[in-house]
Amino acid sequence: MINIEEKLEQLLSSYSENETLEFKEAKKGYDFKKIGKYFSALANEANLSDRDEAWLIFGIEDKDKSVVGTGFRNSLQDLHNLKREIAEKTTNGITFREIYEVRKEGKRVVLFEIPSAPKGVPIAWSGHYYGRDGESLSPLNLEEIERIRKAHIEEDWSIGICHGATIDDLSEKAIDMAREWFIKKNPKLKDEVLLWEDKTFLNKAKITINGQITRTAILLLGKSESEHYLSPAIAKISWILKDSDNMAKDYEHFSCPFLLNADAVFNKIRNLKYRYLMEGTLFPEEVDSYDPYVIREALNNCIAHQDYLLGAKINVIESENSWLIFDNSGSFIPKSIQNVLNADAPSKEYRNRFLAEAMVNLKMIDTIGSGIIKMFKIQRNRFFPLPEYELENNEVKLRIEGKVLDVKYATKLAQMPNLSLEDIILLDKVQKKKLLSSEEARYLRSKSLIEGKRPNLYISSMVASQINQEDDYMRLKGIDDAYAKKIMIDYLKKFKKAKKTNFINVLIDKLPDYLNEVQKKNKIKNYLQELRKEGLIKMEKKNWILNK
Repeated sequence: MINIEEKLEQLLSSYSENETLEFKEAKKGYDFKKIGKYFSALANEANLSDRDEAWLIFGIEDKDKSVVGTGFRNSLQDLHNLKREIAEKTTNGITFREIYEVRKEGKRVVLFEIPSAPKGVPIAWSGHYYGRDGESLSPLNLEEIERIRKAHIEEDWSIGICHGATIDDLSEKAIDMAREWFIKKNPKLKDEVLLWEDKTFLNKAKITINGQITRTAILLLGKSESEHYLSPAIAKISWILKDSDNMAKDYEHFSCPFLLNADAVFNKIRNLKYRYLMEGTLFPEEVDSYDPYVIREALNNCIAHQDYLLGAKINVIESENSWLIFDNSGSFIPKSIQNVLNADAPSKEYRNRFLAEAMVNLKMIDTIGSGIIKMFKIQRNRFFPLPEYELENNEVKLRIEGKVLDVKYATKLAQMPNLSLEDIILLDKVQKKKLLSSEEARYLRSKSLIEGKRPNLYISSMVASQINQEDDYMRLKGIDDAYAKKIMIDYLKKFKKAKKTNFINVLIDKLPDYLNEVQKKNKIKNYLQELRKEGLIKMEKKNWILNK
């Protein structure tokens, strides 16, 4: 346990104020937001300096390090509440390791022990990354952010040895299943593999290293009571069933061995039969709501790419509204799905290289990269909505739909020979009314696949004509601004006066369907102002009339 008085003396005598040490007088108090910014900056600088912790100290003059004392949160309860308050606004809820109060020269000094940002995870405060530039706070620059992130990739957590663990900490049933899958992956070696003792097999399958039990071995094959070898990391998968109102209805938690329990999670998912009528036939298609390969690949990708150092669970959320969400912690290393699709090859960077290679050897996942592409192709061939990735807040969320949103749209789109998989993915986002980036919209527009302005985009007339959705296209496009204003002028010529509600009743069904009711009413309001500024209409006795 740390001797805080000795630590304070050490900090005062051995260090000048630097990137991982900050003194503040804070005689009466200190701004909460500044504390959060310093927390982010000092945690990140500790990581970059390869230190275990950083310190923020109140009650010390920062120039000559004289003791002045602090009145910051004199109540011990209020002081320690700061841990929770800071955690609410930092990356992954990381907060002070400890807060100490000491008396020096009869005056109160408060020391905040700040943990180094975890490898691979820069710490943000209220969504912004901070660092130090000399004695000043400053935004963490891109090079520093990437240095923190890449450090975790270069250091493979999954290859670490679990000291004290032996083969007895592994499940015999899991080892037997691993051997079965290894043989399926390497059928020519079957006779040889069956003769190997367990120790030899585990080494050959690259699950252990010279008989030493790795973290990968515990994750994939360990008994549930062996999970403690991974601490502070955890090995947990939570399956959660939600009802049609998105309320939790049932749940179950699974630990290692993941080789066995991935199947247990798979079996919890209610893969019901789904019927839909294809165009041109009276006989409905009947398929599983979710293709088994897609479920297994999505779940095993979570296992392979989870950032276990963050101490978070993998979540599989199933909805009675026929969708699944797979959620794992850690940044998406290829940066974007487009990068995966464009490369169509294994990634050059891995978070858990040793674990991923072991899972490939056991046929749990495809060669890295190809599995994601295969999931997209399976959904496309079933005419189901394509997988949807959300890559935010240091998490990867994958949503899989278990039903067809628009059979006519999906079948025709999939049959257009000139569309690439990337084109279909982006048009799938348009169908779902998801916001496209400027670059994505520019790309689709260059190929004449969409019309409209961001965020209100819709398929182009060329696509509509090829998939027989001309009527839908016209409803989405609606009448243009010039024609809408002409209708308003014609109305006044015919009936002499009108209120705004009259124009709303006439125009609301004619404006583009991609606008909601509020947006349509605002558009009509704007038309009235434009016509007034053009000198064509005016307001008289609470009615609009022509300006003759």
